[in-house]
Amino acid sequence: MSVNQRVGAAGSGRAARPAGSETEKSGLKKIVAASMVGTVVEWYEFFLYATAASLVFGTVFFPNAGSELDGIIAAFLTYAVGFIARPLGGIVFGQIGDKLGRKHTLQVTIIMVGAATFLMGCLPGFDTIGYWAPALLVALRFIQGFAVGGEWGGAVLLVAEHSPNQSRGFWSSWPQAAVPMGNLLATVVLLTMTWLLSPEQFLSWGWRVAFWLSAIIVVIGYYIRTHVSEAPIFLEARAQVEAEKAVNYGVLEVVRKYPKGILGAMGLRFAENILYYIIVSFTIVYLKTVHEYDTGQLLIALLIAHVVHFIVIPQVGRLSDRVGRKPVYLAGAVLGASWAFFAFPLFDTLNPVLIILAVTVGLCFHALMYAGQPAIMSEMFPTRMRYSGVSLGYQVTSILAGSMAPIIASALLQQYNSWVPVAIYIMIACAITVVAVVTLKETAGASLREVDAVDARKHGLEPVTIGN
Repeated sequence: MSVNQRVGAAGSGRAARPAGSETEKSGLKKIVAASMVGTVVEWYEFFLYATAASLVFGTVFFPNAGSELDGIIAAFLTYAVGFIARPLGGIVFGQIGDKLGRKHTLQVTIIMVGAATFLMGCLPGFDTIGYWAPALLVALRFIQGFAVGGEWGGAVLLVAEHSPNQSRGFWSSWPQAAVPMGNLLATVVLLTMTWLLSPEQFLSWGWRVAFWLSAIIVVIGYYIRTHVSEAPIFLEARAQVEAEKAVNYGVLEVVRKYPKGILGAMGLRFAENILYYIIVSFTIVYLKTVHEYDTGQLLIALLIAHVVHFIVIPQVGRLSDRVGRKPVYLAGAVLGASWAFFAFPLFDTLNPVLIILAVTVGLCFHALMYAGQPAIMSEMFPTRMRYSGVSLGYQVTSILAGSMAPIIASALLQQYNSWVPVAIYIMIACAITVVAVVTLKETAGASLREVDAVDARKHGLEPVTIGN
């Protein structure tokens, strides 16, 4: 049996549907919903830790750190452990996802991150078990980051590989929109706790409730993810690997064959990741430590900004389909470089409206880069190694970018007692991303099948197709 025959058998039973048919759109919406629900769950839990690190963990797990800012920096170091674990998760789950499929990988990651987050809520503090408290926190944070490292690639590829070529930017931006939705949910829960409880109650046990609630959402997300299907183009690639022993897939193959793609993806990710965590994490630190700004007011500002961020991301994804990936991304990097220079003076006014405006505008700038990432990175790599390629490019960068951003910014603030060095730090990051964007090939409207065909011709492989 030839490769094409084997793949045709794998795809038998799939009726041919005209592109853009209502049936096809309905199926795509289900895929998007399944991807988003799981992503909301995982990022609710991941960002819950970020907020707790800013507000709680410095006191509960690092009470002997010295000053308040020292305790926060120590908490952010444990936060960084999750980012260090993410590339490892991306490598492991990327390999599994390229071989076995996106669906089953996503089911495993959601259970892992859910269990780790629930157990964080059960941890005794430093006053109860001493150094075991921060040690166990670090271990659970590592597991959480490891699972999230495999989550993003599978979630966005599940959508991108089902999407039409001309609207891939729009459809694949929805899993990105699930990130602020997860962050929004975490903020709502924490805000409710601060409203209902006294500061002493919140610090003692209230923050734990937010972690325990994750178990409910995990069950819902896992159930929905059991009802999705793999994309035909992935079934083709998997059948090709099974049929031709010379065809390789996964991490080693993508590093060997597409190193420029990985470096390009890392360059795209760099400024976006740093800008985001400065906005959602360091902003809290700055206003809380420099101005002793009310925690509830801070959470309200983030709440509003997350809502706007969620609305804007799909629209930016649609824009990237119409005008191209590069112009939109370049605008985000350039505008992002300017953000801190007007945002921190607005923070210093302590005017709630101006603070909300600064945070919201910053996340809108971020959306210009963030929305198009799944489409751009999907179009960089062939299907047989796409999960590994996008996960490496996305997650490895998080070690140097997002994991260190709150730490570097807090250290700069402590050293210079000024926001200006932080603004310069963001500007340098954006300059790096601008270079990456300028050297990028425009891929809007690209066919993933053509990407696979080019890969096949380049490496002497037999192209395959599903069904007809």
